[in-house]
This record gives sequence, C-alpha cells and structure tokens, in this order.
Amino acid sequence: MALMLVATAAAHFAPSDTGVMPGHDDLTAMVPPFVPFPGAVVHVTGVLELLGAAGLVLTSTRPAAGLGLAVLFVLLLPANVHAAVEGIPLGDDPAVPLWFRVPEQLLYIGLALWTATAAGAAGLRRRRAAVRPGGDGPATAHR
Repeated sequence: MALMLVATAAAHFAPSDTGVMPGHDDLTAMVPPFVPFPGAVVHVTGVLELLGAAGLVLTSTRPAAGLGLAVLFVLLLPANVHAAVEGIPLGDDPAVPLWFRVPEQLLYIGLALWTATAAGAAGLRRRRAAVRPGGDGPATAHR
C-alpha cells in the first residue's frame, strides 16, 4: 500500500501532459466545486499520501498512519463521486464509473483500517509479552 501511495502522490505534483499517469491538473479537475483552492488541496493531499506511506513503513507509526489514511480516503470520496458523476477523465483515460470508484475507495479505507488495527494489535502483543513475569521486560525487575 505504501508503494501505491507514493505513486499516486507523485501524480499530485506531476504535470498533466506526461501521458504516463494523471497529473496535477487532472486531479484538480476532480475536486468538487464546494472545495476552495482546489490546486492547493491537491498538493496538500499529495503530501498527506506521502506522509501516510512513510508512516506505513515504520512499525511504530503504522497504526496512526493507517487511521490517518482511512480518514483521508473518506475525505477523498466526494472527489471520486464528483469525477464519476461529471464524467471527468483521468489523463487520457475515460472517466471511471461510479460503480467502480466507490467500491475501490471503500477497499482502500478497509485496507487502511486493517493496517491500523493489525499493526496496533501486533504492537500490543509485543508490549504484553515484554512485561510478563519471568520475561525480559520491566516486570522481571520487581522480583
């Protein structure tokens, strides 16, 4: 997921005429009209995706990154709905239909939440194992 986020975040800063992937102007067109400063919002979401990707790589920050990304993906849902309803293409590709966009976004939200909970549960298990009596953790110092 971190690699996907780095690739998608790059599109937030890339010129739209590269032909390889959608660029900044393509993503700005997806922003619903009620959102102010759409160009700046696209840059900010690109930075947030990069921060989320970095957070997923580090075990200690993975739960927070997963939760943050889930929130980000929920906040991006109106842009995906707007792009589908208005028929806004991504680069040279035709507009992605709503029936595909919404489940895809829900998948990303689910993956981010799974990452957060799985990483959080693993960290909790490690902390519990470290403090068990007879283990090598802080509980052994109290003998």
